[in-house]
Amino acid sequence: MGLKKVVVLTGAGISAESGLKTFRDADGLWEGHRIEDVATPEAWYRNQDLVLQFYNERRQQLKQAVPNGAHAWLTKLESNFDITIVTQNVDDLHERAGSKNIIHLHGELLKSRSEKIYHLVYPCTDNIQVGDLCEQGFQLRPHIVWFGEAVPLLETAARIFSEAGICIIIGTSLQVYPAAGLIHYLKADCPIYYIDPRPFLSTELRSRKNLHLLTTSAQEGMSMLASTLLAGITKVDLDYDQLSAPKIGLPNFN
Repeated sequence: MGLKKVVVLTGAGISAESGLKTFRDADGLWEGHRIEDVATPEAWYRNQDLVLQFYNERRQQLKQAVPNGAHAWLTKLESNFDITIVTQNVDDLHERAGSKNIIHLHGELLKSRSEKIYHLVYPCTDNIQVGDLCEQGFQLRPHIVWFGEAVPLLETAARIFSEAGICIIIGTSLQVYPAAGLIHYLKADCPIYYIDPRPFLSTELRSRKNLHLLTTSAQEGMSMLASTLLAGITKVDLDYDQLSAPKIGLPNFN
């Protein structure tokens, strides 16, 4: 009998605890830029220099970041579970922490690709400049899924969700589609553990009797949950109406 399948959906919150600003701030800006100016196909056609500079800076920032405790706990769970991480993040912190099965829904910062031939993808640890070309002579661009573009790995992620026996959600508002729609593919009886200081409860989530909230940081929440799962305990008792101070029936193994 194989290991129990666990799917983990991670968002900006887990990377933020490593010091990365991975998405827009409260003022709607991402590192001082409008999303429309740096993360859309239209932005690319309008000003390639600005878009390349923006992602070059993100790539340099990533080199200073290190995986945190939440990343490490996910790696440790692989000893007892068949873990697949579906991440909305474009950093490589899961990889550096040692996780093996990772699906990057929105692309990877440490890769470039041809702007015309999608499957021509290359490792990229340094800057991309205007004039850097793929082997077919087309400009290289960040290997990022921008707003308005299709998500090539969405179908693969949906299949992983449909096969899961446990779902863990970490550090995401679940308000960005199509990634947020992946929970619809879970089996009706699949327990969901949602770790976020300010979780967003959609109608779909509220309807699930096996939803368990840990309203805390990614690192603290994963420490509690992973220790519990590794101990063979999978029940979490929660008062859904007390989001700021949920009643969690998890022993503290810290």
